[in-house]
Amino acid sequence: MTQARLVVEMPDGPWVADISRAHPDATFQVLAALPGDGPGFALVWISASDLDGVLEDMRDHAVLTDMSVMQRTDTEATVQFETTAPMLLVAAKRSGIPIEMPIEIRDGEATIDVTGAHDRLSELGRQFQELEMDFRVEYIQERLQPSQVLTETQQRLLLTAVELGYYDTPRECSLTDLAEHVGIAKSTCSETLHRAEEEIIKRFIDDLPPRVDAEPEMAGDGPGSKGQGTAAETVDTPE
Repeated sequence: MTQARLVVEMPDGPWVADISRAHPDATFQVLAALPGDGPGFALVWISASDLDGVLEDMRDHAVLTDMSVMQRTDTEATVQFETTAPMLLVAAKRSGIPIEMPIEIRDGEATIDVTGAHDRLSELGRQFQELEMDFRVEYIQERLQPSQVLTETQQRLLLTAVELGYYDTPRECSLTDLAEHVGIAKSTCSETLHRAEEEIIKRFIDDLPPRVDAEPEMAGDGPGSKGQGTAAETVDTPE
């Protein structure tokens, strides 16, 4: 499976685009969303210095047909709402790929994580273009299942080590105890664990988003370019 993080520049019209641009210091996190044939329903967490102003603008926005504040403090609120223009969800539904929650929106830009087949990601890019939403790719990578990283023997030993408390602090099981429990030599146990740990750590490092000071792999003509051209050109897997 291919995993990607996209930053989508939303057009004027959707409530979250308009209101986040009117309050650029505010953060909106969509915690849950349900697209329908007509309206879409969602739960959003908001953090803003002018929270009253944000909530007032939400109540006045034309596409928000229903809204209720579930919880709030002076600077944070959780809001349930109904909207007639859930554009991100429309694009996801048309392309057949779910957008992972939460979705974070700041100043008219939505940061989304998606995982799926490459052709679905390409179709998502095409749908964004049809909806006139430019985007850039923060990173794109292959996501492997544990069975593709570790051998069956490594998986069994690692799971047994966790169950017996080998990785607890303080340690509940020594390397000798673990080797005796599974019936192998201590040296074999140590080497097998080390190889499994090596694969997991290297995979973890590979899966981390690029550092801020590192040059990410971007779609289009180069770093920082917007999504243009065909969808297959825009969202592609690295070699």
